[in-house]
Amino acid sequence: MKAKTKIRVAVVQATPVIFNLDETFEKTVDLIHACKKQKAGLILFPESFIPAYPRGLNFGAIVGKRTDEGRRLWQRYSDNSVEVPGPVTDLIGQAAKNAQAFIAIGVTEKDKISGTLYCTLLYFSPSGKLIGKHRKLKPTGTERVIWGEGDGSTLITFDTGIVKIGGLICWENYMPEARLSLYKKGVQIYLAPTADARESWQSTLKHIAMEGRCFVLGCNQFVKKSDYPADLIPLLPDEPEVMSKGGSVILSPLGKIIEGPVWGEEKILFTDIDLDEITRAKMDFDVIGHYARPDVFNFEVPDQPETIIVK
Repeated sequence: MKAKTKIRVAVVQATPVIFNLDETFEKTVDLIHACKKQKAGLILFPESFIPAYPRGLNFGAIVGKRTDEGRRLWQRYSDNSVEVPGPVTDLIGQAAKNAQAFIAIGVTEKDKISGTLYCTLLYFSPSGKLIGKHRKLKPTGTERVIWGEGDGSTLITFDTGIVKIGGLICWENYMPEARLSLYKKGVQIYLAPTADARESWQSTLKHIAMEGRCFVLGCNQFVKKSDYPADLIPLLPDEPEVMSKGGSVILSPLGKIIEGPVWGEEKILFTDIDLDEITRAKMDFDVIGHYARPDVFNFEVPDQPETIIVK
């Protein structure tokens, strides 16, 4: 008997309540409930949705110098970040169970022991369990002031029983080895939460879809300067009113746009994915199969975990 080959997905382009853990969590639950009404089986949120991607802020850091004001702002960001596991992940798990959906959500994670912050993608199952996380391998540019680096132990994929899912965060998608590490695990729905709202990012997502012969879910925040807390707006004098215009999109394994991209608003994209499209797309190209050359190239990822089978 042929296994189920269709799943309804949701890509959430939304605005967090910036630097406010509790209110952003409440908004997250409301958005999950909206996805439940549309019977989504997989829901994706943007990079660092809780408590926000801190675009435009420099945290008082220049080469060779940090300011007291910048340290206090970093503490504020830290105080509103997410311990994993912790009370917030428990409650998101409850929301996933209520929605009977897999949820992937970007958060700024606060390590319970060291206090270091990480840009992290959390995964929850329909049973309400936190089933895994991926920490961004390489924060980009000034992101390195606020976030630490992940490692190979979080280059993770999940077999849901219907589809294999996994993802990378923002510009680590420009790392060929990182992408290949997911392809080697057979990823079928590739999650790409981001903070990049440029047109060039759309080309990146199309390339990933065609390279991996997988569905790609690109997800970004929509953020205006006026969404920031009033006391932080003076720190953004050179930023435009629309600081992140979005660009969330859903792509087929042949790089064709299914939904989106959506610009300049909060919106949830929905579509029904037919996994048989992956089989058809691999007829002429399979990056880990008949188009691979293991006799020429050798590829290993130390410490990468095996695909997690979700029961």
